[in-house]
Amino acid sequence: QVQLVESGGGLVQGGDSLRLSCTASGRTISTYAMGWFRQAPGKEREIVAAISRYAGTTYYADSVRGRFTISRDYAKNTVYLQMNSLKPEDTAVYYCAAATGGPYYYTISYQYWGPGTQVTVSS
Repeated sequence: QVQLVESGGGLVQGGDSLRLSCTASGRTISTYAMGWFRQAPGKEREIVAAISRYAGTTYYADSVRGRFTISRDYAKNTVYLQMNSLKPEDTAVYYCAAATGGPYYYTISYQYWGPGTQVTVSS
């Protein structure tokens, strides 16, 4: 079973950039599809970006496509989310998750979750 811990969140201004990291332990990330999700107060958790297990195919939500980039480093057993041109509406708790099967762009496919990291974007 994999354990996930996110880091890199914080308070930034609109237009700034942040890079979130998700460090895995217990199992190698090559075993999983990996995804980033977010949940804002009063809203449902939504998928932000994901990368498939073998081919490395990426998926992005329409709201972040062109601004966010998901990547992975097998040597560091870490997945990243580079977030550029941040907007106040990107404010949320961001979660990293791992999936062993199912469509990698579906939230329901993900079984293992990190505790989350807060991202706050001021206007």
